[in-house]
Amino acid sequence: MKYLIAGLGNIGPEYELTRHNAGFLVLDRLADNHKIEFSTERLADRAELKYKGKQIHLIKPNTYMNLSGKAIAYWLQDLKIPKENLLVVVDEIALPFGSLRMRTKGSAAGHNGLKNIEQTLGGQDYARLRFGIGSEFAKGQQVDHVLGNFTQDEFKALPQHMDRAIEMILSFCTIGPERTMNFYNN
Repeated sequence: MKYLIAGLGNIGPEYELTRHNAGFLVLDRLADNHKIEFSTERLADRAELKYKGKQIHLIKPNTYMNLSGKAIAYWLQDLKIPKENLLVVVDEIALPFGSLRMRTKGSAAGHNGLKNIEQTLGGQDYARLRFGIGSEFAKGQQVDHVLGNFTQDEFKALPQHMDRAIEMILSFCTIGPERTMNFYNN
């Protein structure tokens, strides 16, 4: 059984530790924990993990956030992975920092990366794991917040939230989305 886990973010050192790169950061930690490395391939940095009999492909699209769908569609097709075995890890301002919520479908909620995936895949029926980055910003400052670095307090707390996201990813691949959502969504 094969799975595609896509962590969303933007490439380049200026974006590396920004809130918008929560998806990249979670996948980097997952790869570090399992001692696997990403290699740059077509449209994405890609790594492969074997876990409890599952073949899990991790991608970090290098198309920039707003064109994430292009890389995801390519790798789904290339690896012959059904859309129901896709999980997208993405930052979410509508959730408090560190909150995690998995859904098997839903709207893009204004997130340009998800909008592009929706357009490219032709619908909203793909799983996503939303990683809360909070909405503590003044009116008109959303872009600065999303593209800003985590605060020192957030940065200290980040590993425990990323580890919980990793548990959810591995659960998605082993016991499925419904049981994972029942167990983890708060």
